[in-house]
Amino acid sequence: MSFQDRVAGYVERVEQALAARLPPADRHPASLHAAMRYAALGGGKRIRPLLCYASGEVLGVAPERLDDAACALECVHVFSLIHDDLPAMDDDDLRRGKPSTHKAFGVATAILAGDALQTRAFEILAGDGMTDASERLGMVAVLAAATGSCGMTGGQAVDLEAEGRQLSANDLEALDRDKTGKLIRAAVLLPCCAVPGLPAASRAALDHFAECMGLAFQIKDDVLDVEGEQALTGKTHGADAAHGKATYPSLLGMEHAKQRADALYTEALAALERFGAAAGPLRWMARYIVQRDR
Repeated sequence: MSFQDRVAGYVERVEQALAARLPPADRHPASLHAAMRYAALGGGKRIRPLLCYASGEVLGVAPERLDDAACALECVHVFSLIHDDLPAMDDDDLRRGKPSTHKAFGVATAILAGDALQTRAFEILAGDGMTDASERLGMVAVLAAATGSCGMTGGQAVDLEAEGRQLSANDLEALDRDKTGKLIRAAVLLPCCAVPGLPAASRAALDHFAECMGLAFQIKDDVLDVEGEQALTGKTHGADAAHGKATYPSLLGMEHAKQRADALYTEALAALERFGAAAGPLRWMARYIVQRDR
């Protein structure tokens, strides 16, 4: 049974785990909790949780020990999407094939829903689950570093500052390594916290794999913003160009952008060689990321 055969089960697993870990929609304040659940449940590719479970398989960490980490990753990711879509940022009306959270619940409630999802992520990780306190503390540190001003949030700030400006390819890569890549790296590294005594070389190999795939993921997103079908991507087509954003196709041309993604994919696979056949789940995820149509 390949990892591909387990993907649907993992997606359903994280959906159920998220539903159980988010406040009920009718719990006071109901409008806030309803907005959190609207944004987080019933959609999305769940790539970050899938990377977490795949990395766990490579390291021999049972899925039940990673459910909290997978949910925390998705809460942080959804928080970022809610805020990215706001009128003050990307001003996007469509997300995951339905109205963005601020269109469905209003701007103020959407801001608060994003804030609450971010804090809920760390509340989940700090809870009383399958891993011991030292492992959870390590996970909190990994996710916080990926989320903050030197990670995803900082990358978003630089992205906003760069709108309408011409960036070099190096500057764009640096931006995207933070905005997109840091959370993807966290997804792969969180299971390492559940493996005491993991060799430093093994962790470094996983980190290098994740760094390559985080950038490849963003390049593929840029390509899909031009070539993708809105019905599949669930996002407004051509939004990057409309906001004057620097993208890999606009800087390098479409073919060079695709070649860069392929080169990163090859480099990522090479980083997994030390794990042998056990790295199959991450190899499958890498192929999915560069070949997806949404």
